[in-house]
Amino acid sequence: MKFRGFFHSLEVLRRRRRAFFGRYYCQIARWKGVRFKGRPLIIGRPHFRVYPGTEISIGSNAAFLSGARDNLIGINRPCIISTFNAGTRISIGDNCGFSGTVIGAHTGIRIGDDVKCGANTLITDSNWHPEDPRSGKPSKVSIGNNVWLGVNAVVLKGVTIGDNSIIGANAVVSRDIPANVVAAGNPCKVIKSIG
Repeated sequence: MKFRGFFHSLEVLRRRRRAFFGRYYCQIARWKGVRFKGRPLIIGRPHFRVYPGTEISIGSNAAFLSGARDNLIGINRPCIISTFNAGTRISIGDNCGFSGTVIGAHTGIRIGDDVKCGANTLITDSNWHPEDPRSGKPSKVSIGNNVWLGVNAVVLKGVTIGDNSIIGANAVVSRDIPANVVAAGNPCKVIKSIG
C-alpha cells in the first residue's frame, strides 16, 4: 500500500512538471511570434522558428507531443514548426494534434480543423535547396478539415488534401488527394472512397 501511494505521488509530480514546462514552452513560442488561439497542450519541447515577416497562427485545442515516449508508437524527433521567407504563413486550425511532426514552410501551409498527424509526419512546401535548379519552386500546401495523416507520412510541395481523407502510414503524398478517400503508398494513391 505504501508503494502505491509513493508511485501516485511521483505521477502527480510528473504531471505538474509537464504542465509547468508546457506553459513555459508556450510562452517562449509566443515571444517568438507564434499566435495561439487559447492555450495549447504542449508535452516535451517543440521548436518554433518564426523568421521576420512571417506568421504562424495556431487554433484552439492544439496538441504538440515532442518527447520520445509521449506517443505509444514512439516519436523520433520533437515537433518543429518553421517558416522561412518573408510573407510565409503557416495556419493551423482548431483541435489539431501533432506527434513529432515537422512543418516547414517556404511559401505557405494551411491545415484545417480536426487534423491528426501521426508520429514523425512531415509537411513541407519546398525542397529546401533553392540554389539548385533541379529542386523547382516552392508551392503552397493545403490540408482540409478532419484529415488523418498516418505515422511517418510525408506531404510534399504543391499538394492539396481534401476534407475527411485518411493518408496511410509511410505514404509519400506528391499529388492532390480528393476529399473522403483513403490513400496510401509511395507515391500516394487513392485506395477507396469513404461512404
